[in-house]
Amino acid sequence: MAILVTGSAGFIGFHLARKLLARGEAVVGLDDLNAYYDPALKAARLAILEREAGYRHARIDLADRDAVAALFAEAKPTAVVNLAAQAGVRYSLESPRTYVDSNVIGFLNILEGCRAVQPKHLVYASTSSVYGANGNLPFNVHDSATHPITLYAATKLANEGMAHSYSHLFGFPSTGFRFFTVYGPWGRPDMALFKFTEAMLAGRPIDVYGEGRMQRDFTYVADIVDGVIAAVDRPAQVNPNWDPMHPDPATSGVAPWRVLNLGNSQRVELMRYIEVLEQKLGIKAKLNLLPMQPGDVARTEADVTETKAALGYAPSTPIETGIGAFVDWYRDYYAA
Repeated sequence: MAILVTGSAGFIGFHLARKLLARGEAVVGLDDLNAYYDPALKAARLAILEREAGYRHARIDLADRDAVAALFAEAKPTAVVNLAAQAGVRYSLESPRTYVDSNVIGFLNILEGCRAVQPKHLVYASTSSVYGANGNLPFNVHDSATHPITLYAATKLANEGMAHSYSHLFGFPSTGFRFFTVYGPWGRPDMALFKFTEAMLAGRPIDVYGEGRMQRDFTYVADIVDGVIAAVDRPAQVNPNWDPMHPDPATSGVAPWRVLNLGNSQRVELMRYIEVLEQKLGIKAKLNLLPMQPGDVARTEADVTETKAALGYAPSTPIETGIGAFVDWYRDYYAA
C-alpha cells in the first residue's frame, strides 16, 4: 500500500516524498529525469530518496500510456499526488507541444490510472497562472479563472476540468492546487531565486523583469508540502449546497472535486525579494532592469480562506527565513 508521487525527483515532489517517508508512508516515485533543467540536480534529489527503505522509483515518461497503466496496475496506490508536469511560463512560448504531451496527455494517463485502481484521493498541481487576465486581488477560487494568458496556464486549467469529469464519471475524489510562486532549497534553476543567486555569486548582473515592480505571492516549499499532505488525508467531497443555476467554480455538486489556492497570502515586490537575497548573500546585486515579458502578470496574491477552512492550512514562513534556507542550501550544494 503506497502513495504514488509523480515528479518525485522534481523540486516540490522531492520535498513531498521526503515528508511522506518521514511519517512512515511507503512512496512510489515516478520521474523520467528529463533534461528541461540539469538532470544532475534531479539525480541528486533522487539519490537521497532512494536511501529510504520505504521508497521505490519508476523512471517513466508520464506521456507513456502503457508504462503508466502498468505502474498503476502493479502499485495500486492508495493515493496519488501528480506533480509531474512541464513547468515554466516562458518556455511554453518556445515549446508548446511539450506542454501538451506532459500536462494534458500525461495527466490523462494519470486519470486513467485512477479510474482503474480507484485511489482514495487524487491531488494534483494546478497553478496560480490560471487566473490570467483576472485582476481581482487577492485571487479567490470562487472567482472566474477562464482567461489564461499562456499555454502553460491553459494546460493546467484543462487539468482542472479533466479531473472534474473523471471524478464525476468514476467517483474518485480529486483536489487541484493552484500553487503560488514556490521557492526554497533544491529549487529549480529556471526560477528567479536560483538565477539571481547564481549570477550574484558570479559577479554578473541579474535580469529584473517588470523593472522590479512586479509583486508575487512567494510561498516556501515546506508550507506547500504541508498543504498537499493535509489534502491527501482529507479527500474532496461533493458540495451539497452547490447550485447549478449559480455554479461555484471551486466545488461541485456532481463530483467529489475541488480546487484550492496554496500560497503565502502576501504580496511581495520583486525588489524587496532581491533586497533580502542581497542581505543573505552579503552581495549587492547589479540590476539589469527590463520590461515585462509576454505571459507575465503584474501581481499575484492568494486568498487561502477556503484552504484554511478545508485543511487547516496555515503558511508560516516569511521570505527572510525561506530565502536564507535557500542560500544555505545553495552554498552547501555548490560549495559556493
